[in-house]
Amino acid sequence: MSAQERFVEKSYAYITRNEEELLVFRGPDHEGFQIPKGTVEPAEDARDAAIREAVEETGVATFGEFEHLTTDVWTRRDQPPERYVRHFFHANVYEPRDEWTHVVSGRGEESGTEFEFSWVPVPPMAEFALEADEYVGLVDCGDA
Repeated sequence: MSAQERFVEKSYAYITRNEEELLVFRGPDHEGFQIPKGTVEPAEDARDAAIREAVEETGVATFGEFEHLTTDVWTRRDQPPERYVRHFFHANVYEPRDEWTHVVSGRGEESGTEFEFSWVPVPPMAEFALEADEYVGLVDCGDA
C-alpha cells in the first residue's frame, strides 16, 4: 500500500536592494543559501504569506510591493510522496545593513531560530537549499 500524495502550499520571497543584490541567509537543517519562505496558512493568500514570512524571518518591516513571479509544483520527497505548491514573489527593499542576525518570530517551527543574513549578487553564483534559486532569473530589480 502506497502513502497518499501530500501537497503543501509554500510562499517564497526574493528580496532585492540596489537593483543588484539578493537577500539570503544560512540557517539550520539545510546546506546552501536560503531565502525567506514558509507554509501558507489556512485562509491565507500566498502573497500575504510571503510578506508575513519575510517580516518574521528577516526582522525587516517595510518592503516594496510583492510581485508574483510564478507558481510551480516541486517534489520535496518521493516516499512518502510530498509536493510543494511553490509561489515565488519579488520585492525591493531599502536596507542599509550589509549583514545581520535575526531571531525568527511568529508561531512556526522556526520561531526562536537565528538566521544570519547577507546579500549576494543577482544572479547568485551558488545553489540554494531546496532549489529555491530556480526562478531568480525572473527577478527584475529595476522595476520598483
